[in-house]
Amino acid sequence: MASSSLSSSLKLNHLSRTVCYLNQNRCYSKLKNASSSSAAAAAEFDKVVDDVPTSGICRPLSEILKELNKKVPDSLVKTRIEKDGFPIRYIPWHTVNRVLNLHAPEWSGEVRNITYSADAKTVSVVYRVTLYGTDAEIFRESTGTASVDDTSYGDPVQKAEAMAFRRACARFGLGLHLYHEESS
Repeated sequence: MASSSLSSSLKLNHLSRTVCYLNQNRCYSKLKNASSSSAAAAAEFDKVVDDVPTSGICRPLSEILKELNKKVPDSLVKTRIEKDGFPIRYIPWHTVNRVLNLHAPEWSGEVRNITYSADAKTVSVVYRVTLYGTDAEIFRESTGTASVDDTSYGDPVQKAEAMAFRRACARFGLGLHLYHEESS
C-alpha cells in the first residue's frame, strides 16, 4: 500500500514538473517572438506572465539561473540620462519582478536594512532576493543608495530599494549584461 502511494506520488510529481516545464518553455517562446516595439512587447509580456504557473516549485535551480543569465530583450530595457549627460541603460524594477515571476515563481525578496548617512544626505537599502528550485535555494543581497534631495522618481527610500533589488537580481545574472555595456 505504501509503495503504491509513493509510486502514485512520484508519477504525479513527475507529471506536474512536466506540465510546468512545458508552460515555462511555451511562455519563453512567446516572449522571444514578441514584436520589437516596446508597447507590443510589454502587452505580449503581460499575456505571457498571466499564463505562468504561480504555485509549486517545478525546476532545478540550475535551470532557473540559466534562464536568468540570458540577455534581456532590448524592448524591456529603458534608458535614462544622468545629470552629467551620460546615458544609463536599465531594467525597471517592475519588469525585473515580472521576469522573476516568469522564471522563478517561488522567489522572495526582503528589505534587510535601511541606513541614512551620518550627514543625512543619502539613504542606503540592503535588499535580499531568494530563489527556490526543486533541489536548492540560494540568495543574493545588494545595496542601493539615493540622495535624500533627489525626489525626481518616488521618494529616496523607494529609489534606493529599487536599485538594491535590481542589483541583487543582477547577482543572479538577470540584466548583468547591461553592467558590462557600461564599462566598455
